[in-house]
Amino acid sequence: MRKTNYHTHTKRCMHACGKDEEYVLAAIANGYEELGFSDHTPWKYDTDYVAHMRMRLDQVQEYLESIDALKQKYQDKIHILKGFECEYFPKYLDWLLDFLIENEIDYVIFGHHYYRSDENGANKIYFGGIRDHEMLELYVEDAVAAMKTGIYSYFCHPELFMRGIKTVDSKVKDAYYRLCRCAKEMNMPLEYNLAGAAYNQSMKVEAYPHHAFWEVAAEVGNTAIIGVDAHDPRALMNDDLRDEGIRYLSGLGMKITDELPRVDFKALKEKKMLKICDKH
Repeated sequence: MRKTNYHTHTKRCMHACGKDEEYVLAAIANGYEELGFSDHTPWKYDTDYVAHMRMRLDQVQEYLESIDALKQKYQDKIHILKGFECEYFPKYLDWLLDFLIENEIDYVIFGHHYYRSDENGANKIYFGGIRDHEMLELYVEDAVAAMKTGIYSYFCHPELFMRGIKTVDSKVKDAYYRLCRCAKEMNMPLEYNLAGAAYNQSMKVEAYPHHAFWEVAAEVGNTAIIGVDAHDPRALMNDDLRDEGIRYLSGLGMKITDELPRVDFKALKEKKMLKICDKH
């Protein structure tokens, strides 16, 4: 299996460190064949909200130019892709699709962090902190809707909600099955997240990756993809958690892909426009 990673952040998100080139050099030094940058996407909000965990829109051009320059500089050593990690914010999806096409983005991965938007002040819902079944239902409903848009190449840390929910009861199990079955239907890989694995190890907890979720994913027949979720170049230098994850997933009998499914955003937009025309 090739060594690839499509979940890589930059300091522009304000909770990562290191220069863009340091991520590339770390990946090359550790034998990666393909590296995708997927920092948290900016959004063109309707409000004057300024996020503190994602780049600003006025940083996008520099982000893309930096990646393009590194792609050219290291083309003989590693293949580099430019992408984003995006939520599902329905009212902004039309803007997002145009943004991806205009900027010739290679891919986006689905990071389901907030319910509908992160601009709702004290009322915003962060899915990593939910503790009840009502909020879990919101997570599942929107995750299913997001996967069915066809925009996203894979689902990052799909069991993020296990940071808050501590008991795997029947409703949590049902959530697992609904998420996994939709991902299977959409041929969307589920990410085994190494930053989460590092958190589990350091905090001596089991949040995500969570064994109960991955047992369901194996039963459903999902495909897994390893995501470093690098917020520091050094994360690309340590293979212990990656190797452990591959052994674990292989032991469950899961297929593990090293290749990123690609989406034709222009074709997706044309298909969407045709549907709109058909309705009228």
